[in-house]
Amino acid sequence: MPTIITHAVVPWLVGAASGARAVPGRLLALCGVAAMLPDLDALSFRLGIPYGSPFGHRGATHSLAAAIIVGLLSMLLARGLGAGRFRVFAAVSLSFASHPLLDACTDGGKGVALLWPFNNHRYFAPFAPIEVSPISMAKFFSARGLEVMISEMMWVWLPTAIVALLILWIRHRHSLRQFRTN
Repeated sequence: MPTIITHAVVPWLVGAASGARAVPGRLLALCGVAAMLPDLDALSFRLGIPYGSPFGHRGATHSLAAAIIVGLLSMLLARGLGAGRFRVFAAVSLSFASHPLLDACTDGGKGVALLWPFNNHRYFAPFAPIEVSPISMAKFFSARGLEVMISEMMWVWLPTAIVALLILWIRHRHSLRQFRTN
């Protein structure tokens, strides 16, 4: 799995580039939390739940069904987030779903149960360049942790920053076009 920070960076960069009108600050904050949320299942290790169990790490909480459920529940917060229900659903569901999709691109673990509850098969992406992050803090703050962060910067942060810059460029061109017609 990528680090928890990297999971939040994806919706934060894309959402911030989209602008506060499209993704208000409160919604942007919730999207970052939603992108980190699936890793709560790491508690399953302490509870004695086997890794390969549907409720083990990278199981049900890493499914597209869970992303939809969290998105639907987040719609209840739409008024306080300053956005319409559909926008909240879409932003939160996509942010949550980005987590298992990134995990599927790592070079370790047992894959992700993307299609739970229909099956518990653990999937990996055909292209898995991201170094899997150590779970323990001691290993994270080591040479191995540094390798992981460099891998994430190259394979997640940089492409996401490019997408964010592209969004900013499109928004800028659109605002220039509107300025010229007024």
